[in-house]
Amino acid sequence: VLLDKREDLGRARARSYDLVVNGVELGSGSIRINDQALQEKIFRIIGLKKEDASMRFGFLLEAFKYGAPPHGGIAFGLDRLLTLLVGCESIRDVIAFPKTQRAFCPMTNAPSPVDEKQLNELNIKIKQ
Repeated sequence: VLLDKREDLGRARARSYDLVVNGVELGSGSIRINDQALQEKIFRIIGLKKEDASMRFGFLLEAFKYGAPPHGGIAFGLDRLLTLLVGCESIRDVIAFPKTQRAFCPMTNAPSPVDEKQLNELNIKIKQ
């Protein structure tokens, strides 16, 4: 089985697709993992500890126990398309739900808090 050893990682393949126009990605998608054992293996490969995977993705792993059909999709970025069509350099010029001047989104309450482990993974330091 593929990915049984770390040496197999270079042979891994994905069913993914992108819509690119003039070098700008407008949409992206893939067929998702639908097998609990494979998803747990991927979590181990990317360095996610079992307890962290359970805490963050336990609902998904639990659902896989009952069987999940192959599933996937694609999402198009209307804001990305508009950026291209109107000739803007930044998606921020056309984004439908801009943030306030304090970088807060009243629609989604973003940004949301992150834990110390997530900050460390992304090499982000918070200075006050």
